[in-house]
Amino acid sequence: MNSADIYRNAFVLDCNTLASIGLLAKDGNLASELQAIRDSGLGALKSTLGGANGTFEEAVADIAAAQQLIEQHPELFIKVVRHADLERAKPENKVAVIFSFEAALPLEDKLDRIDLFRNLDVLVMQLSYNHTTPFGVGCLDGETGGVTELGRKAIARMNELGVALDLSHSNTQSTAEGIALSAKPPVITHSGCRAVFNHPRNKRDQEMKALAGKGGVMGIYMLPFLTPDDKQPMLADYMQHMVHALDVCGEDHVGIGTDSMFFTVTDKDLQAIKADEQHRRKIGVGAPGENRPPYIPDINTPRKLERVADALLKHGYSARVTDKVLGLNFSRAFKETWTA
Repeated sequence: MNSADIYRNAFVLDCNTLASIGLLAKDGNLASELQAIRDSGLGALKSTLGGANGTFEEAVADIAAAQQLIEQHPELFIKVVRHADLERAKPENKVAVIFSFEAALPLEDKLDRIDLFRNLDVLVMQLSYNHTTPFGVGCLDGETGGVTELGRKAIARMNELGVALDLSHSNTQSTAEGIALSAKPPVITHSGCRAVFNHPRNKRDQEMKALAGKGGVMGIYMLPFLTPDDKQPMLADYMQHMVHALDVCGEDHVGIGTDSMFFTVTDKDLQAIKADEQHRRKIGVGAPGENRPPYIPDINTPRKLERVADALLKHGYSARVTDKVLGLNFSRAFKETWTA
């Protein structure tokens, strides 16, 4: 079976893409963007709501916008409320949308907001973005300093309610402690491998092995942090991280969370990306290496994950392993987590 056949039949889940999906309706390109989503081959995606440093009010508004978009396009979208919604996406030829938080700022220091946002169907949450919060330490604030007492309570509450704990942006100690504390499979929805390229947003082998030991899954991203500052990542660089993750974690514990430009990137997009990078540096949320656009030029298409499937086959992985990486691994971890 070739990659096109495998991809056509696979359940494909991008575990970090289309941030603030509700905003698609406001940029004037909705029709073409909806067509690209249809053409992408995705069966599901996880969308970050509330941004990198959004307030409580901004997060609520973002959730409302995402809900509105999904309600306006029931022919295309399913909002994920339970795992069964993931399972029906492929048979119904729709895209299931998972609501998530990358930043903990909408929670402030209030544990009951985990309950509130879970009731608004936010199913994946992080303890921190790049910097320290009341729950734990972000990846740009050094390797030490871990999950706080409030963070421990937050993890226990997330486990109880069926919210997936995402440790993508946590520092090394918070990542290790979060994995150890979680009773449900923790996830790293979008990161890279520090053994391939040493960057604070990438994870060490020790934590990757521990994650797999807890039944978790790590998604490999398509961000600049795959390579040194003077090199734009290409598919070959991406596959170095993917192959290393499969070697370290095993075939049941690796997936994809691109965190990159979803639509075909144009010169106009590149100008906007540069302005956004400057803004992120100004407000202090940008990471080292954000001097290049977040995409992989030689797979610059909404069907980029089909190219990844082809690369996996060319690296000698079976159709079964390719299916797992494309979406089945994350689906399994979420099924174990969302059943509160």
